[in-house]
Amino acid sequence: MTGLRRGVESVRAFLDRFYIDAFMIGIFAMVGVAAVLPASGAGEEVLDWAVKIAIGLLFFLYGARLSPREALQGFTHWRLHTTVLAFTFVLFPLMGLALRVLAPHLISDELYTGILFMTLVPSTVQSSIAFTSIARGNVAGSIVSASFSNLVGVFLTPLLVILLMDTTGDAQIDAQAIVDIVLQLLVPFIIGQLLRPLLVGFLTRYAAPTKIVDRGSILLVVYAAFSEGMNQNIWSTTSVGQIGIVVVVSCVMLAVVIWLTGHVARWLKFSWADQIVIVFCGSKKSLASGLPMASVLFAGQSVGLIVLPLMIFHQIQLVVCAVLARRYGDKTAALEAEAAEAAPGAGEQER
Repeated sequence: MTGLRRGVESVRAFLDRFYIDAFMIGIFAMVGVAAVLPASGAGEEVLDWAVKIAIGLLFFLYGARLSPREALQGFTHWRLHTTVLAFTFVLFPLMGLALRVLAPHLISDELYTGILFMTLVPSTVQSSIAFTSIARGNVAGSIVSASFSNLVGVFLTPLLVILLMDTTGDAQIDAQAIVDIVLQLLVPFIIGQLLRPLLVGFLTRYAAPTKIVDRGSILLVVYAAFSEGMNQNIWSTTSVGQIGIVVVVSCVMLAVVIWLTGHVARWLKFSWADQIVIVFCGSKKSLASGLPMASVLFAGQSVGLIVLPLMIFHQIQLVVCAVLARRYGDKTAALEAEAAEAAPGAGEQER
């Protein structure tokens, strides 16, 4: 029994070291289940309705959790949040458009569609805040920036998909898709905002059950997306080599964005604490928001392949930023130690 407990603790320590949690393992497990037991027939219809309900519930919880006051207060530090939004919704989409040269020669059109879609989704919330905290940066600023990115993303991501993807033939967005966006994403989000005063106490008190609903919804969406892909034989249209290219592209994109966020933040003369926020909030893409949006925006298409680049990028960003956060945390501690040593000396000179 003791050996088993030590084994479990060793596995947890290994996963924590690389910021891989049970949720990420669950996502890949759902891919495996979908590959072996894809939903079909009546089960596929039930799954479709379950996904719609799950997506609505997910965005209802987003709306109930996000404080309107926090979003409004964020404008008081407009330089910080505008910079993060510029990286999330301007630089990333431009990089995605530039990568059009890869298709259809190196990767399939579906995988390129997934890469472009990945560049259009908002930043993460939980991991951005967690990494900023580990790096001992401006945690309050990261909360507002990440939350505001997701608030704006509910409206801006579907709009960018319509403007940048429909015009190139990579996605088909019609009036019904826009109605679906409103009904499945915006309406539940707004209802959550309206009911937030009544629910905020419950959500705070029962954080664990709501987290299960939150993550369970994402797992259901992953299963549905890859189950549909298996039924459509999408894996026969791609190869290990193409997936490897997506991994390389994701690594290069992340490296470029992290380098740019750091240098631009210094060039704009942000404080060290705010530089940390810009790096971690401006370099990430949200799997939690992107998967449900993809299910709505690309209904009837190969959603499994389209969301694959986002899943790959998400895992890479977690591993890389976990290492970076620890290095930033060491630098922050060193800067604070230098400031503490300088303070008494400055006081003695004044005397």
